Amino acid sequence: MGTKGAIAAGHQETVNAAQTILQAGGNAFDAIIASHFTACICEPVLASLSGGGFLIAKPNASQPLIYDYFVQTPKNKALDSEIDFTPIEANFGNVTQEFHIGMASVATPGAVKGVFEIHKDLCSMPMKELIQPAVSLAKNGLMVNPFQAYILDIISPILNHTNDSKKIFTNAKTGNPYTSGDYLTMPEQADFIDALAHEGEALFYQGEIAAHIDRMSRDNSGFINRDDLSSYNVIKRKPLLVDYNSRTFLTNPAPSSGGLLIALGLELIQHSKPAQFDRDSYQYLSLLTEVMGQTNIARVEAHLNDNTSNLSEAILHSSFLDKYKNKILHRAKSLRGTTHISVMDSKGNMASMTVSNGEGCGHIIPGTGIMLNNMLGEEDLNPHGFHQWDINQRMTSMMAPSFLLDKNGDGIAIGSGGSNRIRTALLQVILNHVEFDMDIEQAVHYPRIHFENEILNIENGYKSANITRFKHDFKQVKVWQDLNLFFGGVHAVEKHGNNFSCVGDPRRGGVAMII
Repeated sequence: MGTKGAIAAGHQETVNAAQTILQAGGNAFDAIIASHFTACICEPVLASLSGGGFLIAKPNASQPLIYDYFVQTPKNKALDSEIDFTPIEANFGNVTQEFHIGMASVATPGAVKGVFEIHKDLCSMPMKELIQPAVSLAKNGLMVNPFQAYILDIISPILNHTNDSKKIFTNAKTGNPYTSGDYLTMPEQADFIDALAHEGEALFYQGEIAAHIDRMSRDNSGFINRDDLSSYNVIKRKPLLVDYNSRTFLTNPAPSSGGLLIALGLELIQHSKPAQFDRDSYQYLSLLTEVMGQTNIARVEAHLNDNTSNLSEAILHSSFLDKYKNKILHRAKSLRGTTHISVMDSKGNMASMTVSNGEGCGHIIPGTGIMLNNMLGEEDLNPHGFHQWDINQRMTSMMAPSFLLDKNGDGIAIGSGGSNRIRTALLQVILNHVEFDMDIEQAVHYPRIHFENEILNIENGYKSANITRFKHDFKQVKVWQDLNLFFGGVHAVEKHGNNFSCVGDPRRGGVAMII
C-alpha cells in the first residue's frame, strides 16, 4: 500500500515526474502540473504548451471545480485565398483520418495560462520546483518508446512540414521520424520552460513569445494575433453531475460535449438494467451500440457544438431524455492527439487532467522548440465545416476528465485521450466497473467497441458468433486484431479508504504507479 498517492498517465516519465513531486511533499495538484510539463517532452505530439485542456479538481473537503483552459477561436476571421491551411492524411492502420495544418489552423492556446492558474489556486510547491523533471528530461534526453515512435510515424507529414520541425522531430542521420530506441533531446524547450517558471505566463501571452506567434501568423496568413493572446482567460466551471447506480459522475460540462454525451449515455443505459445481460452477450453489445448511436444523434439535435450556456440543461432535460430512453427501451432487440493524467494523494486531493495539441500545425515557435496547435484544422472540432467557427469563442471538445464518486467521497479519477472515441471509451470502462464488477484494471483492459457514422469498430476478443451477427446487421464492421489507440487511452486512479489502485491503458502506452 502506498502512502503518498497514485498516478496513471501515458508515459513512464510523466508518472515519474508526479512520483518525484509527491515524494517531496507536494499535493496531487503539484504532481499533475509537473506531469503536464513532462508530458510535453515525452509525449510531444499529444501534449504541448501551445495547446489546451481541462482539469477537474477536488481539493480535500472542498467542492470540485473544472478549469477550462482549452483553445479559443481567434477574433479575426478574414478569409484569404492564400491562407496557410494544408490537408494531410494520417494512417492508423484500419482507418485513415484527414487533418489540416498550417498557421490558419492555429487557435489561441490556453495551456500556459491554465497551469499558472491551477498553480495559483491549488498548488503548494514553487513553480520552479515543479518544472524540474521536465527541464531535466528535455536537456538530458530520453529514449523514444515504441508507442511514441508509432505516433511520430503516423503524423510524419506534419513533422516534415517545416525545416524547424524536422530539426526537432526527425533523425538527422536518416531524415526520418525518430524510431523506437532513438534518443530525443529538446534543449530549446528546456530553456523556455525554465524561463517561463521565472518570468510567468506574461512571457507567453504578452511578451516575446506573443510577438513571435503574431509575426508567424501574419507572415503565413493565419488568424491568431497578439490581441487574441493577451485577452485569453481561464474559465472556471462547476462540473456536470449525474447520479448513476448509487454513485455520482462528475465531468466536463458545456460547451464541451464529451462529458455531456457520457452523462447522456449513462442516463439512457441505466434504465435498460445492463447488469441483467452477460458482458459478452449480443444483447448487451447491441444495447451499447444503440446507446452510442443515439448519443451521436443527440449531439446534433441538441446542437452540442454550439457554445451556448444551457446545453447541460437542454440535453439532460427530462423531455429530451425521455425521447432517447424510449428509443433505447423500445428498440429492436437485435441489432486526435490527446493524453490524460489522473492523480490522487493521501490527503484526499483528486485531480484528473486531459490535454491536447491536436496533431500540431507544423510550425515551431522560434527559440522554444514548441509546435503550435492545429485545432482549427480538426474535423472532430469543426463538424459544420472548416472556417465556420464563431469568432472569440471557447472551442468545444470531447475531452472529459471526470470523477466517479461513492457516497463516502472515495472513487475514481478517470479520463481518456482519443478524440471522438473518448466518450465511448469512458462509458464502457465505467459500465465494466459498475455494472459488471470488474476492478479498474480489468475494466480498462477489456475489449471495446465504437459505433459512429454507420461504422461499427470492434476490438478483437469478442465471440466470433457476435461478430458474425454484427456483420449481418450493420452496413460496415471493422474488426481490429489488437488493442489499438483508436479506442482511446483511459488512465485511472482509484481510492477506497487508505488503499489506492491505478491503471494505465496499454492502448496508449499507459503507465500507473502507487507511491
